[in-house]
Amino acid sequence: MKKLLLLLFLILLASSCKAKKTYSTKKRQTHTVKVNKPAKPSPEGEAIARYAKTFDGTRYKYGGTTKRGMDCSGLVYTTFKDNDISVPRTTRDLSSFGDWIDLKEVNIGDLVFFATKKNSRKVNHVGIVTNVRTGNVEFIHASTSRGVMISSLAEKYWYFAFVQARRVL
Repeated sequence: MKKLLLLLFLILLASSCKAKKTYSTKKRQTHTVKVNKPAKPSPEGEAIARYAKTFDGTRYKYGGTTKRGMDCSGLVYTTFKDNDISVPRTTRDLSSFGDWIDLKEVNIGDLVFFATKKNSRKVNHVGIVTNVRTGNVEFIHASTSRGVMISSLAEKYWYFAFVQARRVL
């Protein structure tokens, strides 16, 4: 009887220890983002996106700029700094830095800005474009709930929170 209970306990324990869940954005894609056929990304843009992806999974830390934790503007600041490009440190300052571009013209390495507070269009979040294809723009950012992650503008939340895109390169 004790062996049976021990075996049952071990089976329950093993079944409850699942691997980390992965979050697929494909299920939540509800909108089509109108983008022109993307131009070939610049080598600088590709280098920036590639380096930013090395932080994927890093936990969120307000004011952070390292693998130990970072916020959204810290991710942008650190990524561009690694590529010898000086950018402002805060989202507010980044939102007026570089050249405004239409969402249809975004390319890898461009910045996308969002207003995530309810009933506000004031920019408070930033991400770096990592992939552009017809009907979708993907970007990397530091989420307060999940840390550094890649999301899609086709997701309802980000689609409605989008405010502007800017090109620094």
